[in-house]
Amino acid sequence: MLLQKTLIDPCVNGTMNVLNSCKKSSTLKRLVLTSSCSSIRYREDAPQISPLNESHWSDLQYCQKYNLWYAYAKTKAEKEAWRVAEECGIDLVVVNPSFVVGPLLAPQPTSTLQIILGTVKGMIGEYANRRLGFVHIEDVVGAHILVMEEQKASGRYICSNSVRHMSQINDLLRTKYPSYPHENKCGNQQGEDIPHSLDTSKITQLGLPPLKSLNEMFDDCIQSFQEKGFL
Repeated sequence: MLLQKTLIDPCVNGTMNVLNSCKKSSTLKRLVLTSSCSSIRYREDAPQISPLNESHWSDLQYCQKYNLWYAYAKTKAEKEAWRVAEECGIDLVVVNPSFVVGPLLAPQPTSTLQIILGTVKGMIGEYANRRLGFVHIEDVVGAHILVMEEQKASGRYICSNSVRHMSQINDLLRTKYPSYPHENKCGNQQGEDIPHSLDTSKITQLGLPPLKSLNEMFDDCIQSFQEKGFL
């Protein structure tokens, strides 16, 4: 299967390569792994058990049913990381960000920011029928530093602000930036629009400052696109 070779295996094997290297270190104090809320939110009972917290995992069968292969790969990779960490006594802490938004940190937009750029420019034909959390890149960076430095950090940490459907994000951007064409059609894919909410109290109780708002993260994103000539 092509997806097995191009997405699932690289995700799982890449994570295992890091864990296997850590096993050989005699000076490693803690490993901080970046996972995703995609390894948490994809399950049939999400509406009933929300707000979802760090104890919840995406259902692999649900991911297979709706061809959610990114979520499938991230879930498998994180579960394998926890298995190896527990077997080898590695102090593993995992940050689970949602959809990361904010200014560009690289010359080209990331895959997530390409989705926003394509939607604003009306280049992709439709916006996704998807409901998910959003988080500012600065909050994600802050979360990683916090769990690395805070001795009492342990387990998984959801890092996400408001959960919104992509139609709401499209409306927000269209209102704030009406000069761009924007997409006006919602896709019909199934499985990603399941209502849910996310409990972020664990990371805030550890000491992460209040998360930046949707307006802040998307304003920073659009301004960055403009400054770098993408808009």
